[in-house]
Amino acid sequence: MAPSPAAGRGGSTDAGLTDPLLRGGGGAKDKYWVPADEEEDEETCCGEEDGRPPPLYRTFKVSGVLLHPYREKLKYRVIYGPIWENFSQLKLFPEATFVRSASNGRNTVHQILLNLSPPFQFNSYEVYQTHVAVAVCSSILLLQSISFLSSLNYGRLLTVVRLIAVVLFLAWRMKHRNSDAMWLWWISVAGDFWFGVTWLLNQASKLNPVKRVPDLSLLRRRFDGGDLPTGGRGGSLLPGLDVFVNTVDPVDEPVLYTMNSVLSILATDYPAERHATYLSDDGASLVHYEGLVETARFAALWVPFCRKHRVEPRAPESYFGRAKAGPYAGPAVEEFFADRGFVRREYEEYKARLDALFADIPRRSEACDGSANAKAGGGAKPTLMADGTPWPGTWIEPAENHKKGHHAGIVQVMLSHPSGERQLGTPASSDRPVDFSAVDVRLPMLVYIAREKRPRHDHQKKAGAMNVQLRVSALLSNAPFVINFDGDHYINNSQAFRAAMCFMLDRRDGENTGFVQFPQRFDDVDPTDRYCNHNRVFFDATLLGLNGIQGPSYVGTGCMFRRVALYGDDPPRWRPGDDDDGDAKAMGCPGRYGNSMPFVHTILVAANQERPIASAAASLDETAMAELQKVMTCAYEDGTDWGDDVGWVYDIATEDVVTGFRLHRKGWRSMYCAMEPDAFRGTAPINLTERLFQILRWSGGSLEMFFSRNCPLLAGRRLHPVQRVAYTNMTAYPVSALFVVVYDLLPIIWLSHGEFHIQKPFPTYVAYLVAVIASIEVIGLVEIKWAGLTLLDWWRNEQFYMIGATGVYPTAVLHILLKKLLGLRGVRFKLTAKQLAGGATRERFAEMYDVHWAPLLAPTVVVMAVNVAAIGAAAGKAVVGGWSPAQVAGALAGLVFNVWILVLLYPFALGIMGRWSKRPCALFALLVAACAAVAAGVNDNRFVIISREMHQTQPIKSAKNLKSLCIEADS
Repeated sequence: MAPSPAAGRGGSTDAGLTDPLLRGGGGAKDKYWVPADEEEDEETCCGEEDGRPPPLYRTFKVSGVLLHPYREKLKYRVIYGPIWENFSQLKLFPEATFVRSASNGRNTVHQILLNLSPPFQFNSYEVYQTHVAVAVCSSILLLQSISFLSSLNYGRLLTVVRLIAVVLFLAWRMKHRNSDAMWLWWISVAGDFWFGVTWLLNQASKLNPVKRVPDLSLLRRRFDGGDLPTGGRGGSLLPGLDVFVNTVDPVDEPVLYTMNSVLSILATDYPAERHATYLSDDGASLVHYEGLVETARFAALWVPFCRKHRVEPRAPESYFGRAKAGPYAGPAVEEFFADRGFVRREYEEYKARLDALFADIPRRSEACDGSANAKAGGGAKPTLMADGTPWPGTWIEPAENHKKGHHAGIVQVMLSHPSGERQLGTPASSDRPVDFSAVDVRLPMLVYIAREKRPRHDHQKKAGAMNVQLRVSALLSNAPFVINFDGDHYINNSQAFRAAMCFMLDRRDGENTGFVQFPQRFDDVDPTDRYCNHNRVFFDATLLGLNGIQGPSYVGTGCMFRRVALYGDDPPRWRPGDDDDGDAKAMGCPGRYGNSMPFVHTILVAANQERPIASAAASLDETAMAELQKVMTCAYEDGTDWGDDVGWVYDIATEDVVTGFRLHRKGWRSMYCAMEPDAFRGTAPINLTERLFQILRWSGGSLEMFFSRNCPLLAGRRLHPVQRVAYTNMTAYPVSALFVVVYDLLPIIWLSHGEFHIQKPFPTYVAYLVAVIASIEVIGLVEIKWAGLTLLDWWRNEQFYMIGATGVYPTAVLHILLKKLLGLRGVRFKLTAKQLAGGATRERFAEMYDVHWAPLLAPTVVVMAVNVAAIGAAAGKAVVGGWSPAQVAGALAGLVFNVWILVLLYPFALGIMGRWSKRPCALFALLVAACAAVAAGVNDNRFVIISREMHQTQPIKSAKNLKSLCIEADS
């Protein structure tokens, strides 16, 4: 049988590697990325000859053509934390762990350790440990210094050059102070200094980009027993995995998207008995519940079809919606087209049943008896389930205990945990003309969850829902690993779970890996990505830079966690070696995790990363159901550490970043995993207003984190120093917007005073600005080369930063000021609405042309108007004439700045034009007309002023006379 599409045949070649940059998807492999560790290649080729399992991923560095050589880590396990902490950690590991060569023939550490080893006499073993620690830490600093100096080529050289330029620029400004408006001059100097600092913080995290690529073929050989056929078979040694899917509203997050996400998870290439899916419906909607019932039925056809023909992707809406299918990888090509046609017809009927739920449920509820309604709902009309019983969640007509924010908890196992043995399907028949007689038809466990909600209780939005999933899944399956998805994301590559396991199970640092983050990718984004939805500069450049430090940050979806890391446990490298009993007692403390003893007992079991999922869900008795209801109640977390040191973090809009930060500051590391094809894909908001509200939540939450006890400047003694710098930059960046707005609104002063320059000589000031800005753009162009980006990706990132800095970021700063000074709420969590792609009645990308006015748009509109007015005023004054050469030079320099601002705000201008944005020439005509109107107004105003002051003494007789009067007025 043919191999799985994303799997390779040999572990020692690149066939099993999954990264696009290393397989031609985003750049030439040998041009930008090269292997970083020669020992990896040797260990991979040797396999298990030396008694150790081979590494499950390969490490690559950026070639020295662009950036510095990869700084190889010494082969010891103590690499984070102050020296005095390393002293106490050395005793945990055998001496052989440390006595290893550094790299490339540099035996500095090796020699030092040999010189310090017995029979050299020490007064005590503790003194010996101290000497070893000092030797190791000193050698680290020495080798890192040598590595930096020897690798000062293009990438770092450009950084140093720009740093020098910024210092010279600030020194020049301090020598040439503007006495006309010292207060404004000081603000601008502070802004320039802040811009330089934030750029340096941002650049520090990108000096050592590292790519780690999973080797799926080695994972199969080690955990699946060779090249046996896949697809849910028994006998796999892969660990258990719990999958969390979160949704709230079946309209804002279309139910079709959510059910496609579930279908893609059920059909993924991971043993069926070793993963379970949990759908959290935070709105307790009957549409989601019955939609999941329909999905479980359709999955009995869809999942075996995917296994038989190995189709990709395994979300039916995406699979059937693609204009061009990929190459066939299955073993039954002669049956494929007939099977595909039947499954597609069944899928269309399934979609029709999902759509009909919005009409069938109200119709069913209307038909019930009136007296029964009054008895069941206290006068309100209940929403009925298919069996005629009242739905315990939210009703269509809200009633007490049956409305959003006030309903009972619900848990229902839709698909039970399968057995460990393969179960073959049935041959083709007249009812189902698809032959599954050679296909495993088992389905993974599927569970519906709607947590309890009560009035006057903060339910903590998405973070609270996922913490409930964490507890419920512990009682049902208790897999050692969990992965979470938003309801609009689906699995685009069926090998994604296996790829993440390569990092979690690797023998080198797998046990210290707290989470694996995949990049976000999106469908249905306009071809030009007008609003920078893909955000590839962040996902493909910034996160790769963090991957070379302590790992990428958590971005909210598509992230696999180690369960014990979410429980607040320390990584093995930081656990006291002789305190296992103490750890067990701490993990079992009810005051920390709640008063459910069955749940507390699952915590200790979850630490075994090799274990499969539990099978307790097969027989749920009344006691088990009561315990499930207990951990879903609102009061369960009262007096515990949930939302603080346990689970996802509460009381902040960006619970994802803070949760990842908490794991990093406890000493866990993370991994970045990019695949080809993309691991997961989702839906992004392509409406301008929705996109801006999304950025407002991110920026506001970042500031809340910076001004909280989770401030990266102070929290986390185990945090890598450069990782701390990166988190500081990620949380403080909205503050830069205050200075950006000041610069963008400076033309107001120029318009009111006739002539005003923030710095003199103004042309020299503009020349410095151009040089400084150009240098950072050159560095950006270098980055997009090794990150595999396009010029459009980089340009859209530049444009949308300016759009955010003129409106969204200042609003976020205002929110945090009101919260800290007046005690008001910070930025609230707002669900980002996603709409279905265009169908028969709605054109594609129609949402992009809808104008949804909101106060958030006003600041950017003002900035645009001010800069358009400045251009028009300059044109009007130029028509009148009479400027000196210095005035002309100053005006031209100012126009460069004004035009640059308008070019950066171009996507915003298109967004507020609605359907007129389909014709960009209309925007250009509008801009010219606005400038002409301002210019005419300036000329008329000057004519009136000059006439009023001089008609008594010098009557205006001609245009030539008018020009001479204007010259006199300017002088």
